[in-house]
Amino acid sequence: MALEKPYAAIPGTTVFDTDQARKGYHLNQFCMSLMKPENRTAFKADERAYLAQWSLTPGQRDAVLKRDYNGMIALGGNIYFLAKIFSSDGQSFQQAAAMMTGMTQAQYAQMMLSGGRRPVSSHAPGTDPMAGSNPVAPADRQAVPDPDMPADPDTPADPDASEVL
Repeated sequence: MALEKPYAAIPGTTVFDTDQARKGYHLNQFCMSLMKPENRTAFKADERAYLAQWSLTPGQRDAVLKRDYNGMIALGGNIYFLAKIFSSDGQSFQQAAAMMTGMTQAQYAQMMLSGGRRPVSSHAPGTDPMAGSNPVAPADRQAVPDPDMPADPDTPADPDASEVL
Protein backbone atom coordinates (compact mmCIF):
# COMPACT_ATOMS: atom_id res chain seq x y z
CA MET A 1 0.00 0.00 0.00
CA ALA A 2 1.44 3.36 -1.07
CA LEU A 3 1.84 6.03 1.55
CA GLU A 4 -0.43 9.05 1.32
CA LYS A 5 1.49 12.17 0.30
CA PRO A 6 -0.51 15.25 1.27
CA TYR A 7 2.45 17.40 0.25
CA ALA A 8 2.06 16.25 -3.36
CA ALA A 9 -0.64 18.89 -3.82
CA ILE A 10 1.66 21.84 -3.06
CA PRO A 11 1.66 23.80 -6.33
CA GLY A 12 5.03 24.20 -7.99
CA THR A 13 6.82 22.12 -5.37
CA THR A 14 8.56 18.79 -5.65
CA VAL A 15 9.26 17.34 -2.23
CA PHE A 16 12.43 15.26 -2.17
CA ASP A 17 11.08 12.14 -0.50
CA THR A 18 12.17 8.50 -0.67
CA ASP A 19 10.48 7.99 -4.04
CA GLN A 20 12.30 10.99 -5.49
CA ALA A 21 15.57 9.81 -3.93
CA ARG A 22 15.15 6.39 -5.52
CA LYS A 23 14.27 7.90 -8.90
CA GLY A 24 17.21 10.30 -8.85
CA TYR A 25 19.85 8.08 -7.26
CA HIS A 26 22.14 7.87 -10.31
CA LEU A 27 21.58 11.52 -11.25
CA ASN A 28 22.55 12.61 -7.75
CA GLN A 29 25.56 10.29 -7.72
CA PHE A 30 26.71 11.85 -10.99
CA CYS A 31 26.33 15.29 -9.40
CA MET A 32 28.39 14.27 -6.39
CA SER A 33 31.15 13.03 -8.69
CA LEU A 34 31.66 16.66 -9.69
CA MET A 35 33.14 17.35 -6.27
CA LYS A 36 36.45 16.01 -7.59
CA PRO A 37 38.40 18.41 -9.83
CA GLU A 38 39.43 15.66 -12.26
CA ASN A 39 35.77 14.69 -12.74
CA ARG A 40 34.72 18.30 -13.35
CA THR A 41 37.48 18.58 -15.95
CA ALA A 42 36.36 15.36 -17.67
CA PHE A 43 32.71 16.45 -17.60
CA LYS A 44 33.46 19.90 -19.04
CA ALA A 45 35.72 18.37 -21.73
CA ASP A 46 33.02 16.01 -23.08
CA GLU A 47 29.71 16.12 -21.23
CA ARG A 48 28.02 13.41 -23.30
CA ALA A 49 30.91 10.96 -22.83
CA TYR A 50 31.08 11.65 -19.10
CA LEU A 51 27.34 11.21 -18.69
CA ALA A 52 27.48 7.91 -20.61
CA GLN A 53 29.38 6.46 -17.63
CA TRP A 54 26.31 6.90 -15.44
CA SER A 55 23.04 4.93 -15.41
CA LEU A 56 20.91 7.99 -16.11
CA THR A 57 17.56 7.83 -17.83
CA PRO A 58 17.42 9.53 -21.24
CA GLY A 59 15.30 12.28 -19.67
CA GLN A 60 17.85 12.87 -16.91
CA ARG A 61 20.73 12.95 -19.40
CA ASP A 62 18.84 15.41 -21.62
CA ALA A 63 17.95 17.63 -18.64
CA VAL A 64 21.61 17.77 -17.56
CA LEU A 65 22.78 18.66 -21.06
CA LYS A 66 20.13 21.39 -21.33
CA ARG A 67 20.78 22.55 -17.73
CA ASP A 68 17.06 22.14 -17.08
CA TYR A 69 17.24 22.20 -13.29
CA ASN A 70 13.46 22.10 -12.84
CA GLY A 71 13.41 19.03 -15.08
CA MET A 72 16.22 17.42 -13.09
CA ILE A 73 14.29 18.01 -9.86
CA ALA A 74 11.18 16.43 -11.37
CA LEU A 75 13.35 13.45 -12.36
CA GLY A 76 14.68 12.91 -8.84
CA GLY A 77 17.46 15.45 -8.60
CA ASN A 78 18.10 17.07 -5.24
CA ILE A 79 18.87 20.78 -5.45
CA TYR A 80 21.88 20.42 -3.15
CA PHE A 81 23.38 17.77 -5.43
CA LEU A 82 22.42 19.74 -8.56
CA ALA A 83 24.41 22.62 -7.12
CA LYS A 84 27.53 20.70 -8.15
CA ILE A 85 26.50 21.14 -11.80
CA PHE A 86 25.84 24.86 -11.69
CA SER A 87 28.93 25.40 -9.56
CA SER A 88 30.93 23.54 -12.21
CA ASP A 89 29.48 26.01 -14.72
CA GLY A 90 30.65 28.92 -12.55
CA GLN A 91 27.14 29.86 -11.45
CA SER A 92 26.01 30.80 -7.98
CA PHE A 93 23.00 29.33 -6.24
CA GLN A 94 21.23 32.65 -6.77
CA GLN A 95 21.90 32.57 -10.52
CA ALA A 96 20.56 29.03 -10.80
CA ALA A 97 17.49 29.82 -8.70
CA ALA A 98 16.78 32.86 -10.89
CA MET A 99 16.95 30.65 -13.99
CA MET A 100 14.60 28.14 -12.37
CA THR A 101 12.03 30.86 -11.69
CA GLY A 102 12.31 32.49 -15.11
CA MET A 103 13.71 35.70 -13.64
CA THR A 104 16.91 37.60 -14.07
CA GLN A 105 19.32 37.41 -11.16
CA ALA A 106 18.48 41.01 -10.22
CA GLN A 107 14.73 40.29 -10.29
CA TYR A 108 15.20 37.15 -8.20
CA ALA A 109 17.37 38.95 -5.65
CA GLN A 110 14.82 41.76 -5.31
CA MET A 111 11.96 39.27 -4.98
CA MET A 112 13.78 37.48 -2.15
CA LEU A 113 14.73 40.75 -0.43
CA SER A 114 11.04 41.68 -0.58
CA GLY A 115 10.06 38.56 1.32
CA GLY A 116 9.81 35.99 -1.48
CA ARG A 117 6.74 35.13 -3.42
CA ARG A 118 3.51 33.89 -1.98
CA PRO A 119 2.66 30.38 -3.15
CA VAL A 120 -0.65 29.71 -4.82
CA SER A 121 -2.86 27.95 -2.30
CA SER A 122 -3.97 24.38 -2.89
CA HIS A 123 -6.58 24.72 -0.14
CA ALA A 124 -10.28 24.71 -0.86
CA PRO A 125 -11.75 28.24 -1.06
CA GLY A 126 -12.21 29.67 2.41
CA THR A 127 -9.86 27.17 4.08
CA ASP A 128 -6.46 28.71 3.31
CA PRO A 129 -4.76 29.24 6.69
CA MET A 130 -2.68 32.06 5.15
CA ALA A 131 -5.66 33.92 3.69
CA GLY A 132 -5.86 37.44 4.99
CA SER A 133 -2.42 37.30 6.51
CA ASN A 134 -0.20 40.26 5.98
CA PRO A 135 3.40 39.18 6.50
CA VAL A 136 5.69 41.87 7.78
CA ALA A 137 7.90 43.22 5.02
CA PRO A 138 11.62 42.64 5.67
CA ALA A 139 12.33 46.38 6.01
CA ASP A 140 9.74 46.57 8.80
CA ARG A 141 11.11 43.63 10.75
CA GLN A 142 12.96 44.27 13.95
CA ALA A 143 15.22 41.90 15.79
CA VAL A 144 13.54 40.43 18.84
CA PRO A 145 15.99 39.60 21.61
CA ASP A 146 16.02 35.98 22.69
CA PRO A 147 15.70 35.92 26.50
CA ASP A 148 17.56 32.59 26.60
CA MET A 149 20.63 33.99 24.88
CA PRO A 150 23.28 35.80 26.92
CA ALA A 151 23.78 39.45 26.05
CA ASP A 152 26.57 40.26 23.62
CA PRO A 153 29.41 41.58 25.81
CA ASP A 154 30.56 43.89 22.98
CA THR A 155 27.20 45.64 22.71
CA PRO A 156 26.43 48.42 25.19
CA ALA A 157 23.21 47.92 27.15
CA ASP A 158 22.09 51.41 26.15
CA PRO A 159 22.25 51.71 22.34
CA ASP A 160 22.39 55.50 22.68
CA ALA A 161 25.45 55.28 24.91
CA SER A 162 28.41 57.11 23.47
CA GLU A 163 30.93 55.04 25.38
CA VAL A 164 33.24 53.09 23.12
CA LEU A 165 34.13 49.65 24.36
